[in-house]
Amino acid sequence: MEQVDVLVIGSGPAGEGAAMTAAKNHQSVALIERHFEVGGGCTHWGTIPSKALRHSAQLLHDLHHNPLLQSFKGVAVTYPQLLASASRVVETQVASRRRFYQRNRVRVLTGQAQLVDPHTVQVQGASGEPALIRGRYLIIATGSRPYHPPELDFGHPRVRDSDSILHYAEHPFAVSIYGAGVIGCEYASIFTNLGIKVTLINTQDRLMSFLDDEIVEALSYHLREQGCVIRHNEQFKALEARERDVVLHLQSGRKIKSDLLLWANGRTGNSAQLGIEQAGLTSNSRGHLAVNQHYQTAVPHIYAAGDIVGPPALASAAYVQGAHAVQHILDPGIEPHRLEMIPSGIYTIPEISSIGASERELQAQKVPYEVGHCAFKNLARAQMKDQRVGMLKIIFHADSLALLGVHCFGDGASEIVHIGQTVMASRDLNDVRYFTRTTFNYPTMAEAYRVAAYNGLNRLS
Repeated sequence: MEQVDVLVIGSGPAGEGAAMTAAKNHQSVALIERHFEVGGGCTHWGTIPSKALRHSAQLLHDLHHNPLLQSFKGVAVTYPQLLASASRVVETQVASRRRFYQRNRVRVLTGQAQLVDPHTVQVQGASGEPALIRGRYLIIATGSRPYHPPELDFGHPRVRDSDSILHYAEHPFAVSIYGAGVIGCEYASIFTNLGIKVTLINTQDRLMSFLDDEIVEALSYHLREQGCVIRHNEQFKALEARERDVVLHLQSGRKIKSDLLLWANGRTGNSAQLGIEQAGLTSNSRGHLAVNQHYQTAVPHIYAAGDIVGPPALASAAYVQGAHAVQHILDPGIEPHRLEMIPSGIYTIPEISSIGASERELQAQKVPYEVGHCAFKNLARAQMKDQRVGMLKIIFHADSLALLGVHCFGDGASEIVHIGQTVMASRDLNDVRYFTRTTFNYPTMAEAYRVAAYNGLNRLS
């Protein structure tokens, strides 16, 4: 039986982060992936294809709104055409990741993994006898999948989740999206900018309540302006899936007819088929494994990282979680991973990114704070790009002037937020006056920090 130092189950961001960190620290590593190609759900069904779709939709949005390109305004692009474009990105990503494992001498086994005991995993491939492999340490990074309520027939061609929507071969006229979280809002942006009629059903009273209130209000406004209909405080009752359409029945009595239902309400950890009970582990009702701040499970030599452990369920966070698990194996004395320093990135149109505290949280904690704003419409770079929608909002302590939160809405938000992240993470630099003392390239979007810092400091008494 083959034995390795670190045995990783799953080749998504968490598995890749673990495998690469172990290999670069001279550990023998093997990785098990049930899909026929590496990359996990992030590459094949999640982050990469959906963000590639979003980028194409953004190009269409810009094309239709740029006065220099009015002659192209009538250009129509179908959803299948966008899917074909996204598939090329997926292929490139898979090829890159395959090379990572080859160069770092990480053995990749293809097949379904099942724990036999706390150290041994059986790998059942598509054909042939199952193989056994033993790891001194195990890292479970099997990700998650869309939650399927039992009353919905996902075998019907007009009922889709965030995985199967990537294989829908038609261009729908109308789409109903049930669930207004990150996935639901991102697909609402994609479809509305393809000229598709979208109804976004939200089970709460506002979109993505974890975001800053101003950002949520801006997102709601721009989704509606793009043509999306948002229904708040609605709950699922039943679905009629017919040959030519679907009718969504809500508990309020409202009926919504569309060509397609995209169910985007929750995800489940992929732990059901792993045989975790053979290793002394259990999962919660959502399939998640409990871990400590170093991603150790209840069995100390077994770690879990990424979506399988629940929030924040971000590809960016998963890679670092997997890497941290291996770093803890190598040095049990390292400091815990700081989840609060992970930024969120939401790829709606316009996009959103934030890190740190919101005003609502600081008010509840009675922390004295001040806010600085910069509207993108006032920046020369945004005017040149004709991307005037959006803003940067920084929140800082009214006494110490330490940066407490950064919230950005608009083109490039997921890039812009990293400047604030760097300042917040530094013990020496974390002072809002850093932005007024630093020279930013001009014209850039980054100078929004200088404008916002002055705006906030001018409010201090």
